[in-house]
Parts: sequence; C-alpha cells; structure tokens
Amino acid sequence: MSNAEEIARMFKVLSVGSRVRIVELLKERSLCVNALAKALDITPAAVSQHLRVLRDAEVVLPERRGYSVHYRVDRDVLAEWNGIASALLGVTNENE
Repeated sequence: MSNAEEIARMFKVLSVGSRVRIVELLKERSLCVNALAKALDITPAAVSQHLRVLRDAEVVLPERRGYSVHYRVDRDVLAEWNGIASALLGVTNENE
C-alpha cells in the first residue's frame, strides 16, 4: 500500500463522527460497548460496527475483563497518525 493510500485509509477510518467520538472517549479511559453506546446515544450494535473498523485499523485494542471486553486506544498508533496528519496538513509560510 502506498503512502497516499495509507493516509487516505487513516482519514476514511476517522471520517465518521461516531468513530471520532469513540476515540475521544477512549483516550480518557477504557470502556465497554454498552458504556460507549450510552455515552454516544446509539445502539450497542452500531458501536460494535464502529469498533470493528477501529480495531481493523489498530486504533483501538480490546481488553478482556471477566465476561466483558473493554476497549482502549493504542496511543502509539494515534501518535503515528498525528505525525502523518501534521506532515500532510502542515503549512509553512514561504515568506519566512
């Protein structure tokens, strides 16, 4: 996969507001599907679908806790994506 394709994939993963909000919530603390559904006011099934996309992109990691699964963000991946986005969107002033 080319660098441009990887960047496009990153933005595609984050192109849905619910996924962005999930990442924001999971940056604060790990949560289970039901807690995310309640916080987002969407169904647990919808949260699970969004989490599948985020897991496939390795943005979130599952952690089994007894009978439930809690999710947390992978801070290393977020840091990498932050660098990629900054490199792409960073603007330099040519007059300097």
